[in-house]
Amino acid sequence: MTERFKLPMTQLQAEQLMKAAIKAEVEYRHRKFEVNRYVETQISIMSEWLTGDSSKFGLLLCGGVGNGKSTFVKAFQNLLNNLNLRDENSSGYRSMRILDARSITNVCKSDYRAWEALCKERMLAIDDLGIEPLEIQDYGNILSPIVDMLTRRYDKQLFTMVTTNLTPQEIRAKYGERIADRFNEMMTKIVFENPTYRTDNFNE
Repeated sequence: MTERFKLPMTQLQAEQLMKAAIKAEVEYRHRKFEVNRYVETQISIMSEWLTGDSSKFGLLLCGGVGNGKSTFVKAFQNLLNNLNLRDENSSGYRSMRILDARSITNVCKSDYRAWEALCKERMLAIDDLGIEPLEIQDYGNILSPIVDMLTRRYDKQLFTMVTTNLTPQEIRAKYGERIADRFNEMMTKIVFENPTYRTDNFNE
């Protein structure tokens, strides 16, 4: 049985640390961090998943553009780095890589072994699922880098975070029934219903 990752703390402690990490990430970009009911709910769901006994080993953050999904993932990455949690399978510490879906597709085409290594990463975040081409051609072979990566990670039950602007229905339409069905089994879903935080009035 594959052991699920858990933060060694209570949900309340995780909520407090996640809120601080998100605040730091927002302020790093010279923006003002404001807590609202959306953020409180999103932090609560994420912290419950990170500290609880869920059977799900993935987290899907979905919603419109500019509403904080990638910020949450980067904040968790920074929090994980600062916690210095020992990796029981190595002599190092727990860490998580973040790559956007298009970059993963490019890695698959340019360096297949590097892509295979990414598939085996114990903790991985795939940012902006949906921006990448579904298939690529490599020396006459048709490859589906993201679908194949998600399938491998599902099979090995590896910790996986995903952000996307696609709705669950759009995920099913683009990636097919198999991936959508596996997402239902492996992913806890957080829907980011809040509007964009990138409000510079370009539409006015």
